[in-house]
Amino acid sequence: MYERHDTPAALPIYAQVSEVLIREIAAGRLADGQRLPPERQLAASHQVTVRTLRKSLKILEDKGLLERIQGSGNYVRSNPTAQSIYSMFRIELLAGGGLPTAKFLDIRDCEKPTDLPDFGTSNRGTRMRRLRFLNKVPVAVEEIWLDANCGTVCADEVSDSLYRYYQVKLGFWIARAEDYVSIGKTPDWAPPDFRQPAGSPTGFIERLSWEQKPHPVEYSRTWFDTETARYVQRLK
Repeated sequence: MYERHDTPAALPIYAQVSEVLIREIAAGRLADGQRLPPERQLAASHQVTVRTLRKSLKILEDKGLLERIQGSGNYVRSNPTAQSIYSMFRIELLAGGGLPTAKFLDIRDCEKPTDLPDFGTSNRGTRMRRLRFLNKVPVAVEEIWLDANCGTVCADEVSDSLYRYYQVKLGFWIARAEDYVSIGKTPDWAPPDFRQPAGSPTGFIERLSWEQKPHPVEYSRTWFDTETARYVQRLK
């Protein structure tokens, strides 16, 4: 399930495991008060060592999502305010949860086309196209535009979590976003791995994202396969 190759901005394995558990708690697949399986069994199910698993569980404990009771076990605790690396990724498998990963198809600097909404302060931007997965199942294709004045995206360093990359490599973070959900058609550049062919009706999300300034700096559009995934927004 987990990516074991080492890239400059890749999530470490223990963080990937914690993200899976956090998303399963948010989806209700792990309920408040539920006792987790013994650590050795849980580690085996996630194909990691017990030592790695314990680092994952420590992240959950620090976020108030886990209570360790000596001699009894580890218990899930609901915490609606807990944030994770993928807190703003709203697509889940139909059964709930799923670890998000991505395959970049194309990254290039170019002039913003006229069909994009107004965002940023430059007439140029970095356009990123990628195929999104949940638990290695292709669920969506994305086209993301970052305003050129926010910095240069390096194809050799960029990772699955763009928001984390922005913060670590470009020195800013996304503070809020607005999503507009509707129906769209699969773009003609979608790869064959995305099971909905070009022109097919799909779920469609447009997003404008803001950093700490009053104007948005990123625009994205996502086409997702409604046969395998759904858009989820949980109110807190």
